[in-house]
Amino acid sequence: MKMVVAIIQPYRLEEVKEALYAANVNLITVSEVLGHGRQGGQVEVYRGNKETGNLLRKLRLEIAVNEAFVEPTIEAIQKGARTGELGDGKIFVYDLAEVVRIRTGERGTEAIG
Repeated sequence: MKMVVAIIQPYRLEEVKEALYAANVNLITVSEVLGHGRQGGQVEVYRGNKETGNLLRKLRLEIAVNEAFVEPTIEAIQKGARTGELGDGKIFVYDLAEVVRIRTGERGTEAIG
């Protein structure tokens, strides 16, 4: 079991969701976050407004998947988020020690669904 975490541009969310759904990945958590990568304080456009500064608006996607879905999830995120421009984001993959579905008490790969 893995946790795939991606930091993407906010305006690419719909494209990423469509690519994930096409890859049969349907479980996703999205959070608004602030941060920067190598672009530092480079100007970005968000909802038509230019933003500068050290912390830029980004989205954090968290997706728990079974082993068979790790690569399709990564490929879908890349497909939906990639613009070729600086600041497209990053993908991190972590091992999950345990997953428990609260409603049923299922554990492990069955809890992910």
